Amino acid sequence: MYDKGSTAAITRRLHRALLERGDSSLVLYGRGAASQESGTRKLVPEIYAKANHLRADLSGLMYGGCELATARLCAVLQHEKPDAVHLQCINGYFVNIPRLIAYLKENKIPTLLTLHAEFMYTANCSHAFDCERWRGGCGGCPDHRRQTHSLFRDASAASWQRMAAAFDGFEKLTVVSVSPWQRMRAEASPFFRGARHVTIGNGVDTRVFAPRDAGAHERPRILHVTPHFTDEAGHIKGGEYVIRLAEALGERAEILVVGPGRAERVPDNVRFLGPVWDTKKLAELYADADLTLLTSRRETFSMVCAESLCCGTPVVGFEAGGPESIALPAYSAFVPWGDVDALRDACLASLGRRTAQTELAREAAEHYGNERMIREYFNEYEKARVRP
Repeated sequence: MYDKGSTAAITRRLHRALLERGDSSLVLYGRGAASQESGTRKLVPEIYAKANHLRADLSGLMYGGCELATARLCAVLQHEKPDAVHLQCINGYFVNIPRLIAYLKENKIPTLLTLHAEFMYTANCSHAFDCERWRGGCGGCPDHRRQTHSLFRDASAASWQRMAAAFDGFEKLTVVSVSPWQRMRAEASPFFRGARHVTIGNGVDTRVFAPRDAGAHERPRILHVTPHFTDEAGHIKGGEYVIRLAEALGERAEILVVGPGRAERVPDNVRFLGPVWDTKKLAELYADADLTLLTSRRETFSMVCAESLCCGTPVVGFEAGGPESIALPAYSAFVPWGDVDALRDACLASLGRRTAQTELAREAAEHYGNERMIREYFNEYEKARVRP
């Protein structure tokens, strides 16, 4: 998508910054609404992606198919002859990923691959959690129906082999990880042997996500921002732990939940605000909160963490990989995933401390600001272009 989501926002910022600098930039994408913005092109209609989604469910191969769209994309690359190609999230059933990677490799096109999830080195699931099979070849996946949505068979081994073959010998590849934790995983992948590895954290618009004067609260206010809330046991976003934490805190704090969905069993100290698409309104909610809560089981970065800190609000959450590796240690605390008692104690400890909101926001802006991200990507574009 070019119109929605944190990855789309990063793509837009880089695209616009390139155009403002006088460079040529073309964004090719396959999902979401068609953009009228200069230098953007949607490759396929939504029905095409949905048909390939069904094909993937039937075959068990999530990232194959898409012959027409992939041929169209490669034809564009052949015509444009780019100095470098930057791949972001391309797992939307609109391109054959192994075939695209093979094309870029065979044509010696300098390529940056930004990892926002783990599927580019698992070749299957978006998050491997505690599974280590991706390090040497998948197969016999105990969770393939949920992870790959395959209706009939476990094709994880075939998918892994296809991706491995595509990357093998790719000399002009730079792998960009969005967090130190993500980079550690990427460097362990056999797919990326010989690739150049760098870490570039996602950028935050600090003109919007900035501290504001907070109102007075009857009791401390904890904010939880999620793309989908459910109290279903084992859900990756950990909504069940928000409910359990609220019960453990009782009258000592209230929890505001931003995002679609809700729970059937809701304690009195939980309020659901629904989705908030206006970033200014979201920033106001961050700044007005005393604490932001993270309960995901796995995140490669965590925009919620970065946005909250830029608004001057500390963060407490479960250890999930990326967040604890990118957060500012002086203003955050992370406990083992699923440990509600430790989470409660960390929340109370944070709420009991006095935080210098302006100082926190200033440090966070230096660490997460868009300008830093754009500068670092521009540097990598230049290195990719001149890399022998």
